[in-house]
Amino acid sequence: MPELPEVQALAERMTADCAGRALARLDVLSVQVLKTFDPPAHALHGQAVSGVGRYGKFLDLATADGLHLVLHLARAGWIRRRASFPDRPPARRPGHGPLALRLVLDDGSGFEVTEQGSTKRLAAYVVTDPRAVPGVARLGADPLGADFSRAALADLTSGVRKRLKTLLTDQTVLAGIGNAYSDEILHTARLSPYTLASALDEEQLGRLFDAVRQVLSTALERARSVAAADGLKAEKKAGMAVHGRAGERCPRCGDTVRSVNFADSSLQYCPTCQTGGRTLADRRLSRLLK
Repeated sequence: MPELPEVQALAERMTADCAGRALARLDVLSVQVLKTFDPPAHALHGQAVSGVGRYGKFLDLATADGLHLVLHLARAGWIRRRASFPDRPPARRPGHGPLALRLVLDDGSGFEVTEQGSTKRLAAYVVTDPRAVPGVARLGADPLGADFSRAALADLTSGVRKRLKTLLTDQTVLAGIGNAYSDEILHTARLSPYTLASALDEEQLGRLFDAVRQVLSTALERARSVAAADGLKAEKKAGMAVHGRAGERCPRCGDTVRSVNFADSSLQYCPTCQTGGRTLADRRLSRLLK
């Protein structure tokens, strides 16, 4: 799943690609992707693109006349730039193919939005205000935002009886952190994913804040350095210390990275670095992180 660093890098690349351009047309090829009907999708046609921003994991393509195309790539969505497209849009698909949307600019170039797999969660919204999108309206603090501080994190964790893994991935608390970077943040901070947020002392809170900033900032710089958007996924995976590396050696201490599996997700951690050498029970019950 694209998380904050990849989505931010995509937003910056798309802004550069759209500079001075208008959106000639939006081809909706998978009907269930478009979650709004007023304004209609064709209201974007001919609109000058003023830039592409980010809210958490949401992309926001804004037009000069005040319309917005907000995209959430979900778990398996992605965006690729194309140098050219056919003059006419292809026929709509029943929703089972990977191609979901085409954003065609007035010079013939543009972007393809795809989603792999059978579970379709990619979402697009045409709105006059991004805050009209329910997911955007509920977002918490941006962990790379100027107003996110150690004191702000202390407020977010004070008295909160949530495990750190759950807290970090709760979009209403911190916007943009997903399964992968939460594992990396906790490994960098040397904290167990099962530690309660309310139990953090001042030193642990400081380590967590520093890890959030360090992991996301480093990942964003790596994402920005990739020549083409298609390489962002591989670069993300290559930069991971523990996430997706169960059975491999921890790069910090050499212990074996372990995994805890749940119904539809998993987490990875290092016992030596994070849990005092204790191996967490591998139970496929997602309620353990609630």
